[in-house]
Amino acid sequence: MKSFILSLIFLTLFRFGYSQSELKVNQERLNNSIQKLSTFGKNEAGGSDRVAYSKYDQEARIYIKELMTKAGLAVSTDFAGNLIGKKTGLNPSLKPIAFGSHIDEVPNGGDYDGPVGSLSAIEVVQTLSENNWNTRHPLEVIIFTNEEGGVIGSRALAGQLSPEALKIKSSSGMTQYEGIKAIDGDPDRIPELKRNSGDLAAFLELHIEQGGNLDREGIDIGVVEGIVAIEWYEFTFHGFANHAGTTPMNMRKDPMLPAARLVLAVNEIVNSFDGAQVATVGKIEAFPGAGNVIPGEVKLNVEIRDLSSEKIHNVYEAIEKKAKTLAQESDMEVSINHIEVASKPALANPEIQKTIETSAKALGLSTKYLPSGAGHDSQEIARFAPIGMIFIPSKDGISHSPQEYSSPEDIVNGANVLLQTIIALDRKLNSKN
Repeated sequence: MKSFILSLIFLTLFRFGYSQSELKVNQERLNNSIQKLSTFGKNEAGGSDRVAYSKYDQEARIYIKELMTKAGLAVSTDFAGNLIGKKTGLNPSLKPIAFGSHIDEVPNGGDYDGPVGSLSAIEVVQTLSENNWNTRHPLEVIIFTNEEGGVIGSRALAGQLSPEALKIKSSSGMTQYEGIKAIDGDPDRIPELKRNSGDLAAFLELHIEQGGNLDREGIDIGVVEGIVAIEWYEFTFHGFANHAGTTPMNMRKDPMLPAARLVLAVNEIVNSFDGAQVATVGKIEAFPGAGNVIPGEVKLNVEIRDLSSEKIHNVYEAIEKKAKTLAQESDMEVSINHIEVASKPALANPEIQKTIETSAKALGLSTKYLPSGAGHDSQEIARFAPIGMIFIPSKDGISHSPQEYSSPEDIVNGANVLLQTIIALDRKLNSKN
């Protein structure tokens, strides 16, 4: 009987002329909302100071809640400070399709990283509501807390936010604990938020690429293959500290020399492997660190990123071998410390990837499969739900900067792909239940 009623409802909708392919978001409204959000925390340099928990963040959240409510969502703030907007589906027994992003920014950040995905998610629901398009699955829009300061909100949902992490200071000057309380969360009850495998049918995140691939190649939509793992290693070369003026060059044991050669070698090694892996030396320290002293010790940090943990390990082994060779040639010792596993790879669900690609092509948009070299909330959600990410071009690959920019046309393209993907997944996933 339930199946008959659902079929009757959908037949009625189609009789009134609602066609999936004709359903489009309102470009003017979407871009106006992005511009409005950008005013919260705009500084004299043209950047955004809307860091998580700040007064600008708190003011922006009021605006976002108003938009969510207007779109027909039942809005609440969870214990981690995430804004959760829910819309019932025709079949309440089905798990929700969730989508969203974040609105906080890095200090002096841009206007598009996070807000594009958040406001497009709200616009998608607004479009469905005003066209009387009812999905079978419930829908859930999530605006995550403090993505830029450690994916705090999504870690809470994944059960990965420890009491120790709540003691860390955020860019606002408040600890995570204090900040979450300031935005009406309840950090003492965060463990209750943990979601389990199967709690969501799917999770989607629309985001600017934060890289130059799509912009350089003139591609409309990036179909994200996954979010890379990040590994950090510390290499320390041990020499002998001595006077910089009185020690002859041929009597020195200067660890800066093998360290400098390793910096060059890292670039050569990572490029010797096939694939899109990257490695970076972003920090070098010399001890004791005086201009008139030959250092006795030099430390450098190597970060390696790739979708494959095995590839990362292979790159590391090659760098490790080179470091030991350089140390031996310089008659020194090198010690290596694996600092921590910064994050694990999160692969996008193949069916969701294909649905994104099909939806984009149906809209006449070009696509490219590519990894995400930056971390996102989706990486944490992947611990308990199938995920998919949609990228739109970032002009010149600039992000985390006042010069960050994505065109209104690219933004609306991404939002329409998100809309069509949700409608398609609602039909596909329902057929498997």
